[in-house]
Amino acid sequence: MATGRTHRPATRSRGIPEATVARLPLYLRALTALSERSVPTVSSEELAAAAGVNSAKLRKDFSYLGSYGTRGVGYDVEYLVYQISRELGLTQDWPVVIVGIGNLGAALANYGGFASRGFRVAALIDADPAMAGKPVAGIPVQHTDDLEKIITDNGVSIGVIATPAGAAQPVCDRLVAAGVTSILNFAPTVLSVPDGVDVRKVDLSIELQILAFHEQRKAGEESAAHEGAPAPAVTHDETTDQGPDGDVPAVMPA
Repeated sequence: MATGRTHRPATRSRGIPEATVARLPLYLRALTALSERSVPTVSSEELAAAAGVNSAKLRKDFSYLGSYGTRGVGYDVEYLVYQISRELGLTQDWPVVIVGIGNLGAALANYGGFASRGFRVAALIDADPAMAGKPVAGIPVQHTDDLEKIITDNGVSIGVIATPAGAAQPVCDRLVAAGVTSILNFAPTVLSVPDGVDVRKVDLSIELQILAFHEQRKAGEESAAHEGAPAPAVTHDETTDQGPDGDVPAVMPA
């Protein structure tokens, strides 16, 4: 089976826009649900509604993949699942390491959705000597002293950082030096990486702040409605990238 070290997704060479790439997991999730229900075909309108985008944007996104559907029939569900999975690199085996096995790192290690989506947790790494050898999700934790060897031995190109903020950049530097070229960062800090290394940042506090804004806006609308005054309009940019779960945005560039 191919590993992430020897194969890379073809999206950049094909010129697929980053905004389209960010929506592909949304389409894949909706298509997988249809496949599990043995639905053979789906219209662009039905699939767009399930993915939370408009149908014109969906058809434009699929044109980058070379999929145009069949008039009066729609899109073949199984073929689209395969095609999008291939574009995202999910038909390969991607070994992943998680560095920082605190509460968040342990929760990520226990997440059962990695394997079904083409990712294999190859190693769990932590700086605490007391953690070494302890199993988490059935995988023994290894010490950070062995990080470079672990990366090399497992052919890892994707790393997940779930450390405290102060440790994130040194860990990132070691991952990159060892050959990791893609990083998912959960630490509350912005990482500096060289050209050729991709970083995606997940900042839970920012997402909560965005929700707080919407809660405040709704409260203001309710207050204005009681007073008989028009509520202030809030525009939504349809070009904003959506995260893997359809919220805005669940994963943010560093």
